[in-house]
Amino acid sequence: MTEYSDDYDDDQAVTGADHADFDAFFREEVDTGERQPFTLYGRTYVLPESMPLMFSVGMERLQNSTDVNDIRKMLKPLFGRDTLDEWAENGMTDRQFSILLIYSAANIRTPGSLTMQGAADVHDKKAAAKDAGKAPAPNRAARRKKNGKRRSSGKR
Repeated sequence: MTEYSDDYDDDQAVTGADHADFDAFFREEVDTGERQPFTLYGRTYVLPESMPLMFSVGMERLQNSTDVNDIRKMLKPLFGRDTLDEWAENGMTDRQFSILLIYSAANIRTPGSLTMQGAADVHDKKAAAKDAGKAPAPNRAARRKKNGKRRSSGKR
């Protein structure tokens, strides 16, 4: 068993039968399968054949970010430059954006596996479950109301 060494020299020439060549392996393994196209605001997008690493890393790292530039960076590997701005200018809502991401993630993994309506249903079920866990806070008037009587401020 060979142990990993932090002293590995990048310039070392590695030869021999046990040399692993990932460049060759990945070229041979390239999936030339079906890719899912969709049209949005008059433009056709074609989803990649597998989830780009930068998108996956971005989703994990940036899921709680409120910086719009982080969202732009995350979307770039999937949809290209400036798509967030184009979509916003065309009036895309939060719900529509979420549905698009659900649809895209499912159809990158397995093209044709989820319809747009199916993505909307998934989104709406998640939103309903999230909302069910939160009881709405009573409004100010309801908090002040006690047994039908108005509370005194005590300043009389």
